[in-house]
Amino acid sequence: MGSQLTPHVAVIGGGCAGLATAVRLTQAGIRTSLFDSSHQLGGRARGIDWQGLTLDNGQHILLGAYSQTLRFLQTCGADIDTGLLRLPLKLEIPGKFSLESQAALPAPLHILVGLLQAQGLSLSERLAAVRFMAGLRLKQFRLAKDVPLQRLLASQPPRLTAMLWEPLCLAALNTPIATASAQTFLNVLRDSFAHKKSDSDLLLPRADLSALLAEPAATFIEAHGGRVSLNTPIESLHTLEHGVRLKLKDAMQDFSHAVIAASPFRVAALLPSLQGMEDVVASCQSLQYQPIYTVYLQYPHETVLPQAMHGLAGQFGQWVFDRGQLYGQPGLLAIVISAEGKHQALTQSDLAIKIHQELQAVFPAMLKAAPLWHKVVAEKRATFACTAGLDRPGQTTPHPRIQLAGDYVGSGSPLLDYPATIEGAVRSGFQAAENIIKSHQV
Repeated sequence: MGSQLTPHVAVIGGGCAGLATAVRLTQAGIRTSLFDSSHQLGGRARGIDWQGLTLDNGQHILLGAYSQTLRFLQTCGADIDTGLLRLPLKLEIPGKFSLESQAALPAPLHILVGLLQAQGLSLSERLAAVRFMAGLRLKQFRLAKDVPLQRLLASQPPRLTAMLWEPLCLAALNTPIATASAQTFLNVLRDSFAHKKSDSDLLLPRADLSALLAEPAATFIEAHGGRVSLNTPIESLHTLEHGVRLKLKDAMQDFSHAVIAASPFRVAALLPSLQGMEDVVASCQSLQYQPIYTVYLQYPHETVLPQAMHGLAGQFGQWVFDRGQLYGQPGLLAIVISAEGKHQALTQSDLAIKIHQELQAVFPAMLKAAPLWHKVVAEKRATFACTAGLDRPGQTTPHPRIQLAGDYVGSGSPLLDYPATIEGAVRSGFQAAENIIKSHQV
């Protein structure tokens, strides 16, 4: 293959994409060094300490369709049965809307019949939802041209959009429906609802994401001969005839390949001296971002919601999770607010009060008193804005020994692109690793 360097891959970034890359490489027996500038792994999927508890940097929902995430967890030896609570799809906004998959039916009938029986919608609204899903299936969830999701939903009744399609879009794409990519949304619907019945299951984490994802991955990497270096920022990359040179704070290190699994807004700083990378840098810099706020409210320990996860239809909160039922943290509720909105203009204390008032209106008998404390985790650049027609950076770069990995990286086909999810990050990391593995098999 012409390389003068023994295969040794540098993975820059210890989020889900970087961890997946390093896990797959070390599993294949390729020497791998993972570098992260932070003091802990996980990127946006990590635990944080607060009030003697471990919280998540953001509350996540996984789906049964996330096959590569499940493969990643299984490879690392994570106990999926105890680490994830698997529930048949049930989306409920108390007093307003309820949708349940029909467990006795095969896919996609389990969803279509569930839509016909949805509570809180008129018959015409339910029929409109079924026709919409059936029509998408006939078209194999393909669009001739990507459009904003709101345009695709123009024929759907407004209440149906508000109760179902918009919440699903915000949860999956973290992008308002006015600008969100319809094709990427359809990719998620296809994978979740059109194949196996279990693909639509909700997988709710029962442990913080550091314990569920990052720690098992790091253990696997090191047990298979890899190296994990924290608090180790990479200042820049330089090309060699047969490899890549990384500039660290106090040293230079040479590698056969490098996978940049850092956030896209950090890519430009790593590539200042490399010719031919201008388009890669420009593509990464052109991405826009959307926030995610997670509001933690601690109520008395006896506080328990009717189920582990509920939808909300207030002015701010979108989903509420009972972490007592999921994590063994009694009375602690986590409320997710996806994408941009008026909540960003509030102070964190005012936002916590507004969320508490919304919850009281939904669960008046359970939340009579104010929370004991609150914690607002605001990720202002939580995900890239998954907009219609977005030209995403590709996996490969003009330098054959440098690749990109991350949830923002395009697959090469709009029909395969995923939004900024753990699944999208893991898919990208695995693909970067496979590209390198194949190059050493030639």
